[in-house]
Amino acid sequence: MKSFVSVPENSDFPIQNLPYGIFSTQEKSERRVGVAIGEYVLDLGMIKQYYPNKYHDALTANVLNSLMALGYDAWKEIRQITQNLLQEGSALHTNSNLKDTALIPLALVQMHLPANIGDYTDFYSSIHHATNVGIMFRGNDNALMPNWKHLPVGYHGRASSVVVSNTPIRRPLGQTLPVDGADPVFGPCRLFDFELEMAFFVGGPPTQLGERVTVDDAAKRVFGFVLMNDWSARDIQKWEYQPLGPFTAKNLGTTISPWVVTVAALEPFKVDNFPQKPTPFPYLYHEQHFNFDIKLEVDIKPAKGVATTVCRSNYRNLYWTALQQIAHHTVTGCNLNPGDLMASGTISGDTADSFGSMLELSWRGTKAIPLLGGESRKFLQDNDEVVVRGYCRNDDFKIGFGTCSGIVLPAMTL
Repeated sequence: MKSFVSVPENSDFPIQNLPYGIFSTQEKSERRVGVAIGEYVLDLGMIKQYYPNKYHDALTANVLNSLMALGYDAWKEIRQITQNLLQEGSALHTNSNLKDTALIPLALVQMHLPANIGDYTDFYSSIHHATNVGIMFRGNDNALMPNWKHLPVGYHGRASSVVVSNTPIRRPLGQTLPVDGADPVFGPCRLFDFELEMAFFVGGPPTQLGERVTVDDAAKRVFGFVLMNDWSARDIQKWEYQPLGPFTAKNLGTTISPWVVTVAALEPFKVDNFPQKPTPFPYLYHEQHFNFDIKLEVDIKPAKGVATTVCRSNYRNLYWTALQQIAHHTVTGCNLNPGDLMASGTISGDTADSFGSMLELSWRGTKAIPLLGGESRKFLQDNDEVVVRGYCRNDDFKIGFGTCSGIVLPAMTL
């Protein structure tokens, strides 16, 4: 395929990608559905006449929930029409007036949250991350909890504090226990951290309470993926998490990238699922490949310094697949809605430079991570910017996610 839109070399957004997002411009403040192509956004509402009437409401909405709700067959048809329209010699290519108004430079748009997120679940699906954290807090002999290889561990997060990339995140206040056995203190978090994650949006019609989604049907429920940074207050988390798990240490903000990359775009980069032993229960077992070679990187950029890549990991390091996450989430009959967000948990590899959090990179604060320019970090400091990138690449093209970034603001004054 060759688009009539110029796509720079190494662009995240060739015609083989076409991720969805919600954007606005200074001239037109209404939020609308767009597709990224090269250095442009294609306004799908402007060209709705090229799509069947049954899709028009979804293409002219101000969030992606209606598009997500259409389901797998509709996603496939809409994507095919969009690819055809963007190829050389298409009806859109030859309609000069419409082409010029429907294609808007990326530099002129503001991106927004892709969907109204009703529910957000965060899993704990990287075996390397879970093992590292277990060794730190429980020792080598008891690194993984007894349930970890039998089910995808997760918890329900706070959907209202999920924000789009470039939204500043304020250092939280909270209770901590600086000295074991002493009284807790209240004040700004001292051990502020990022977590390298990815997440997917649930699609298809809503399910009913009591209805399961089987592991075999789950693939048609994954609309697309985004990058995620699950900001974490480690010292607050340590004091508050027992016995019910993460609370205020995690609800302070979760950043996602604005572009939703579809499963169809990721198909050329499927790889074997992570080997699982013991064999999961039948409701979790699947032979279908649903793992992807997505290269992931995290940069830290101090306020007066240059960016340093502190982590290089890969989505393929996840032990539990998105299909297993959906199947386990709904095995009790929990209902799903289009726009629900499900996150992977921290994605760490098996080498020290692939650890997906400062907790691991600094090994619980026992060593400093050097940054370019002479600075170093054990945990994040005020005014640090954290930038997450993700992409797949083969000999022909690159499928990218853009960036997922946020700057740490100082804590509110007491």
